[in-house]
Amino acid sequence: MFHALRKSDALIITLAAAGILMVTMGVRQSLGLFVSPINTATGLGITTISLALAIGQFTWGAIQPLAGAVADRFGPRAVLIGGLLVMALGSAITPFMQSGFGLIVSLGLLSAIGSGAGSFSVLIGAAAQRLPPEARGAASGVINAGGSFGQFVFAPISQKLIQGLGWTGALWSMAVMTLAALPLVATLTRSTKTPAHAGPDPGVLKAVGRSLRDPSYLLLHAGFITCGFHIAFLVTHLPGEVNLCGLPASVASWSLAIIGLANIFGSLFAGWCVSRYRSKWVLAVMYGSRALLIAWYLLMPKIELVYYLFAAGLGFTWLATVPPTAAIVGKLFGVRYLATLFGLTLLSHQTGGFLGAYLGGLTITRFGDFSWMWYADMVLAALAAAVNLPIREAPVVRAGAAA
Repeated sequence: MFHALRKSDALIITLAAAGILMVTMGVRQSLGLFVSPINTATGLGITTISLALAIGQFTWGAIQPLAGAVADRFGPRAVLIGGLLVMALGSAITPFMQSGFGLIVSLGLLSAIGSGAGSFSVLIGAAAQRLPPEARGAASGVINAGGSFGQFVFAPISQKLIQGLGWTGALWSMAVMTLAALPLVATLTRSTKTPAHAGPDPGVLKAVGRSLRDPSYLLLHAGFITCGFHIAFLVTHLPGEVNLCGLPASVASWSLAIIGLANIFGSLFAGWCVSRYRSKWVLAVMYGSRALLIAWYLLMPKIELVYYLFAAGLGFTWLATVPPTAAIVGKLFGVRYLATLFGLTLLSHQTGGFLGAYLGGLTITRFGDFSWMWYADMVLAALAAAVNLPIREAPVVRAGAAA
């Protein structure tokens, strides 16, 4: 049975979660802009820096189910506060790291752990447990759009800060902006009349064990691995691709910003679709569109307009996969342990993210361009579209349709 929740409270909860994600994702998704400046200043090499960021991709995913489990058990407030503090620390100490191991500690571990603890699994889980079922689809779209807005805002800001303050001053500025999100945690986690959990509580370990035996859950993971590969490759190496084409660094920063802007609309649209269509169809269309878009990019001349159009197309589905993926997890297993179980899908996502970031660095070092990565990305996107089709998912019951 669900207790009454005012629309204003639901909106405040949703916007607070979106605001936190705006900061954590905005800072994290802008790190690719620092690869070249860090390499120039330290001489560590693209492969070494890519390895640190690749470890960060995996760490960001690995922390999600752990942070989700703690939030499910003890509440999200301490998890979110700790995450923001650790993330700020990671950004602040990076300029002092002059070795590959140092970058792994600051960017690969601290920044990634902090941003992961303040990311999708904990935020969507916290919101879902405070909202009625009919509001969750739209809320997940709005929260996801917050992360996309962060990328739109932080990518050009990061580039300007790098130009004006140097990469060290830019990272210290990012640390300060991360801390500015702390007041939103209190808003999201304040006491409110929340939905009661129906049915027996099996415990987190039994819930995880049951989910890992479900073929639909495993297929969902398989598709999400490809999503992580795609996003991490692009966010880490798009600036390098732009540079290979002889275009200015501003093209890369604005392309990342356009991706974030387009994904605001894509995320809201995804949230709308989740409440009207089966989420597996939404995911299949998204992944299939990526394969077609990459094929188009490879055939086109590498000019500024092509990059901006490519970014807009990619951005519409960029992280818009999150609302339908979270919706499927919620439909399969309920919301009691949504933060934990969705956190596990994000771990799969970031396993792909590790491969996308690191293999991109190896490819450019060995072959001098990213051609093989683009081909692999296109094939994997097509496969991801296919593996979502057999997922078991009941038809959507629209509001007012039930008797």
